[in-house]
Amino acid sequence: MSQELVYGLHAVQALLKGSPQNVQELMLLRGRKDQRLQKIILQAEKNDIALSFVDRRTLDDKVEEGANHQGVVALCVGKTKVHDEKFLLELLEQLDQRAEAPFLLILDGVTDPHNLGACLRSAEAAGVHAVIAPKDKSAGLTPTARKVACGAAEVLPFVTVTNLARTLQQLQQAGVWIFGAAGEATQNVYQSQLTGPMALVMGAEGSGLRRLTREHCDHLIKIPMAGEVSSLNVSVATGVCLFEAVRQRGG
Repeated sequence: MSQELVYGLHAVQALLKGSPQNVQELMLLRGRKDQRLQKIILQAEKNDIALSFVDRRTLDDKVEEGANHQGVVALCVGKTKVHDEKFLLELLEQLDQRAEAPFLLILDGVTDPHNLGACLRSAEAAGVHAVIAPKDKSAGLTPTARKVACGAAEVLPFVTVTNLARTLQQLQQAGVWIFGAAGEATQNVYQSQLTGPMALVMGAEGSGLRRLTREHCDHLIKIPMAGEVSSLNVSVATGVCLFEAVRQRGG
């Protein structure tokens, strides 16, 4: 059976809250006794999860070089649940039954796990229903992405698709408007109507939206830039656009 590591206070807390049955062992920094760690210990004991108290070097060796585990590492059985196109279509049906307008984030080739994690965190905070990304040439839900997401990866559906252009067409057929963020757009995000069923598409770091993705967007929007810098980090730009949509959608 496959195993994976989850580390960081927020990510581990979210894991224990949502899927404690997947946690095989919890490794904690010996000597740390602050309140945040005590909450995790109580959650683990409540779910009969094995605890081990180890030194910092042991935890450092478990995670990626330079990663900040914050004194807690969870050893999990099985991989993080990643959803597919079928799940996405079922989600759209459920939202339609609830008369709720879909609010989706699509990441077109975001390969940096730190950016993916930051985008997931912003998306969850904004009330996005799911984050969609192509299977190839994109960051996956690595321990780093989950750590940066601060628990969002454990509660927000992450959907990977084989053919992004086809997925965009399926969304449009379901009545979802596709808004792609692009520097060459003539309309800025504050002039756009983001109140209905919509998906925001953000491009890769540096290169932006791929040509085929851009062609499948209903509208192209941009963030007005007043300074000398020509573009924002993709996770920052995602947060700006998502929360403008939140403002328009009534918070």
